[in-house]
Amino acid sequence: MKTYTLIGIILIVIGIIALAYQGITYTTREKVVDIGPIQMTADKTKTIPLPPIVGGIALMGGIILLVAGGKKN
Repeated sequence: MKTYTLIGIILIVIGIIALAYQGITYTTREKVVDIGPIQMTADKTKTIPLPPIVGGIALMGGIILLVAGGKKN
């Protein structure tokens, strides 16, 4: 498989995933109270937003690379 075709397919997959999920969510555990043997923790959910434009750019870049890779034959 040609390099342009492979990178194009990868970009298309990343673009579709970015458009579908629109963000990465993860959970962290933080100490709230730490008094000797007594400890309390809290789970906090944080989100890294992924704008739809990022997914669109990746998708379009992948399509362009697929077309460019097909014309080089």
